[in-house]
Amino acid sequence: MSATRSFPRDAMGVAHDPVDAADARIVSLVPSITELLFDLNLGDQLVARTQFCVHPEGRVDKLPSVGGTKKIKVDRLRALNPTHVVLNVDENTKELAETLRAFVPNLVVTHPIQPRDNLDLFRMMGGIFDRAERAEALCQDFEMALRSVMTLAPRLTDRRVLHLIWKDPWMTVSPNTYIARMLELVRWRTVSTDTRVRYPTVPMTQKLLDGVDVVLFSTEPFKFTEDHIAEFRAKFKLPGKTLRMIDGEMISWYGSRAIQGLNYLRQAATETRAESASTRGKPG
Repeated sequence: MSATRSFPRDAMGVAHDPVDAADARIVSLVPSITELLFDLNLGDQLVARTQFCVHPEGRVDKLPSVGGTKKIKVDRLRALNPTHVVLNVDENTKELAETLRAFVPNLVVTHPIQPRDNLDLFRMMGGIFDRAERAEALCQDFEMALRSVMTLAPRLTDRRVLHLIWKDPWMTVSPNTYIARMLELVRWRTVSTDTRVRYPTVPMTQKLLDGVDVVLFSTEPFKFTEDHIAEFRAKFKLPGKTLRMIDGEMISWYGSRAIQGLNYLRQAATETRAESASTRGKPG
């Protein structure tokens, strides 16, 4: 009796036949997945990307762009005759997926919702595109970085964190997002006024700020700067609060960048712990 063959399944539960990498023509509509595909040594199989796919620098810019993550130039993508288009539940719309389904043989849908989902993501992409060995190497690197963070976590204290991703209006992240679950690894608990919405607007009030320990200003999607932090500090009373920039790519990008992201997060938590200790009790 022969063993049942297992096929990689994407976030929608769709099983994908493994292909010889040389036969694949891949379009990635997810910036972090584009970088992952390069790190899986699939750069030669990529035929297009979005304008927001910026990594790896010096290599990705040689690929043609088919537009943004929400709106693409469908005719341009169709002309490339892709065998696979990679999508993400948060990055791309359902309407876009339905449009592509009419002429793309394989839509590969991704949806990591917590850091450990990167392991399945590596193995799924490696399994579909004949890069299983390289995927396992990335899994080992990820596990090593995660262990380093988990070793630090018991030495940290719980901190209530307001993670800002947009200005005018102010927007943050809910606890059920990948970003929030990354931050939880170092015991940073995200504050949200509406947990029903993944990326809610938040009324910036003194009452809200009185209940947080740390305010993080992300470098994406809104590019916060040190000037924004200075303006924020001048506007509100923030005694004993830590305000700091946070690299949005390192915290929100899954895929291979998450390995760097874990190391970055560990360093940021260590620095914030020291900053909080030095500013405690100082006037805001």
